[in-house]
Order: sequence, then structure tokens, then C-alpha cells
Amino acid sequence: MLYDTIVVGAGIAGCSVAYFLKQKDQKVLLIDKAEIASGGSGAAGAFLSPKIGVSSPLKDLTDEAFAFTIDFYEKNFPHYYHKTGVIRVPKDEIDASKTSKYSKFHNAKYEELTPSKISQYGFNVRYNSTLFFDGGTCDAKEICTQLTKDIDFLCLNVGNITKIDDIWIVGDVRAKNIILSTGFENNLFDMRYMGIKGTWGNRGDFSSQLSLDVSMHESLSISANMGGVIKLGATHELEVMDKKPCDDSKSYELLEKASNIIDTSDFKLIKTYCGMRSGSRDFAPVVGKVIDVKRMFEYPYILDGRKYPILYHENLFILNGLGARGFVLAPYLGNELANLIVEKKPMDKRADSDRLFWNWVRKVK
Repeated sequence: MLYDTIVVGAGIAGCSVAYFLKQKDQKVLLIDKAEIASGGSGAAGAFLSPKIGVSSPLKDLTDEAFAFTIDFYEKNFPHYYHKTGVIRVPKDEIDASKTSKYSKFHNAKYEELTPSKISQYGFNVRYNSTLFFDGGTCDAKEICTQLTKDIDFLCLNVGNITKIDDIWIVGDVRAKNIILSTGFENNLFDMRYMGIKGTWGNRGDFSSQLSLDVSMHESLSISANMGGVIKLGATHELEVMDKKPCDDSKSYELLEKASNIIDTSDFKLIKTYCGMRSGSRDFAPVVGKVIDVKRMFEYPYILDGRKYPILYHENLFILNGLGARGFVLAPYLGNELANLIVEKKPMDKRADSDRLFWNWVRKVK
């Protein structure tokens, strides 16, 4: 069977771009070696809030994605997005000293809170913090499932992808376009220039009657109480190469940290989740066309610093490296990539992976 596009990887990135391509009447196949949201996306606490800091390409991109995605979730999946508000707490005294400085760069509705005010929400913190009213959490696996409910799905561990007469072949299926949303397992083509690496995350869901109406994020994320369940999560182990078993001890470590912030006396562990999230060399997303590294290296003097026109794999695309903000960035960037593929609209340069190539080439030498 011939598809318009095959998306490899069924995390929030792959599910989002598959959704927007389907909305543009493309015939789409989604492939994953396990099931929908079986990796880092399924383990995510899926907290949504803007990026804090001075204006920068990544901050501005994240803030625009936040506004787009909140609206998208509320209109299309209102049962799975919970606008609880998110209190962003400084991680230390140095970070706290910047809270007021950063406020003029906020692009979302917010309020600065004192520790005394925050205690009224049920949290014990040391520093002035920022409440983003439109922030919240979404049900990670359910969102991914809803995004793909009308899209063909194939469970397949993709070992290689070939091309014959301008048609990509994956197993027994064919397509005009391929999108790689494979997370930290970014090895189907030579994409070393992107520097994709994994960060291991853990989440524990606990039953509790504690009244928490607002979510909170510091180095640890604590969700509002939703139907008697509070989610504790953290992404913290950098550059992990291999997946680990999900261990309840990690949830209890999160619980111990949370006990310094909230009353956890009636918490009972329901389930532990874990998974790998991917980030790029410069911690920004990588989206768009994929450079043909082998052909680029055929240029003379490229390793001496000379720049040449970029050569791409035709009809090969990527959406990856979303880090811990996957559920904020994926819908916005999935829509961007769908516009590039179907309507040939230029990609948002702040996420275009081309930015990483020339610096990598210099380091290769």
C-alpha cells in the first residue's frame, strides 16, 4: 500500500504531525515498535507552562507554542487537558533573584506570589514564584491516543528504510514522505550533526485526598489533584544510553522530595512510569528536512570551513529533540512541519535543524 507519509515514532511528536497531516487529507501511517506513547511521552507528567527567562529564539518559540497548544488542546481534547495553573518555583537563591527581572519577558498571563501566598495553595516553598494561569497538565497517553484515533497504525521495529524510484520503503509499506520522530534512538540515517541524546525521566501517580487545585514545578513537578490522583514527576538523568526498568523506588524518591513541599501523609503509590526524552545538541527542537551528510562530505574543502549549498535527502523529514516540553512544542511544530510537507511553507527557522550542521562539521575536523 502506498501512503502519502509514514511517521516513524508514536510519541507526542509523531502523533502530533500525523494528526495535522491527516487534517490536510494526507493518507498517513504511524509506525512504532511498541504502542502509542510507549516511551518517554507515555511516562511524561505532561506539565504545560511558558519558558522563563530573557527573550531568546528558544523562549519566544516555546511561548508561541504554548499559546497555540493550549488553544488546540482546549478546543479538540478538553477532557484530557486540565488548566490548573502552574506555579513555577525558583530552584535556588540565584534563580530566585531573577524572578522579577524575568517578569517583563513573560508573554502569558501571570502573577508573582510570595511564599506566604503560595502556602494558601498547599505548597511550602522558600522563594517568590510565578503562577501562570493558563498552565496545567494533560493526560499524556490519552492525548496521543486521541490524536491518532483515525490514523493507520503499524507495530514494527524499523531496522532500515530504503528508497526505490522516489518511493520510501519501510517493511512491506511504501510512502512518498518519511518523518522521523524516533526520540533518542536517532540512528536510521546519519544525523550525528543534530546531537540527539536521551534524558531519563520518572513519574509516580499517587492516590490522595490532599486538596491541591494548582500544579507546581521546580526540579520536581507536582500536579493538582485530579480525581483523587496527584502526579509527581522529574526528568533528571542526562545522556542515558539505554532504557531502564521502571522501578517503584524512583517514585518513592520523588515522594520523599515532595514531602518537603506538600503534605504527603496519605499518599499511596498507584503506578510508576519511566521513559527517555530526547534533546538536541543545543537543547532546541529539530524540525524540517534531513541533510544528506554523505553527499555533503563529497564537497571539496568542506572540512576546511568552506560552506556550500545544503543537500537534503529528498522527502525525508524530522520532528525530534523536544526535551521535557514535548507536550507544549509538538502540536505547534507538528503543524509547522505539515505545512512544509503539504503546502511547501518555510519552516520556523528557530527549530530548523540546519542550524546545527556547520558547527558540527567544524568539530568533525
